[in-house]
Amino acid sequence: MCDVIFEDNQILVAVKPQNVPTQEDSSCDKDMLNMLKDYLVKKYNKPGQAYLGLVHRLDRPTGGVMVFAKTSKSAERLCAQIKTDEFEKTYFTVVNGTPRLKQATLVNYLKKDEKNNIVKICPQTEDGAKEAILTYQVLETVDDKSLVKVSLQTGRSHQIRVQMANIGCPVVNDVKYGAKTQKGNLALWATVLKFNHPVSKDRLTYKVTPPTDIAPWNAFNVDKYL
Repeated sequence: MCDVIFEDNQILVAVKPQNVPTQEDSSCDKDMLNMLKDYLVKKYNKPGQAYLGLVHRLDRPTGGVMVFAKTSKSAERLCAQIKTDEFEKTYFTVVNGTPRLKQATLVNYLKKDEKNNIVKICPQTEDGAKEAILTYQVLETVDDKSLVKVSLQTGRSHQIRVQMANIGCPVVNDVKYGAKTQKGNLALWATVLKFNHPVSKDRLTYKVTPPTDIAPWNAFNVDKYL
């Protein structure tokens, strides 16, 4: 079951477990959106289905904090914030190696191969290319791995995984994008979410710590950087 960390009449904030789809897909596995709808039906004894608007997504292997809208108007207002950069998403990841620059902005163009579910960097002029922008900061390095904070300016599929791999530092356990071994879940976590409440307009911040009791997270003092 998903961990609900905040709820009012307009929004629901919850933690998506790793390896759970954000919404229903061809796998027919339990997905975050439907699990939360079931939660609302049971909690409020609702007849039929509960409304819950999907505002943003996390890739299936990625865990962390998400917000959902409990009304269509709130969904509309939250989606509008994404377009105006008022919706801020910060991720923590552990990568193999250490980026050459301790802090930088990466700009690439990405194209997704839907059939094989893989994303590649491509020329800007290629049909289907989408601009991908992120800013990263190396927080700590232990042995051959680095804890990195990533802020997204765009929300492309597999974006962090592809762009970090492109600078020679694939996400730990991400064999799809260059990691040599997989000994656990993808070391990528949606840690901080900031947005304006769709009705009150209050600036809200939610932080969810990665699973620091397991490798590779337990090699770093993650809480220090939250």
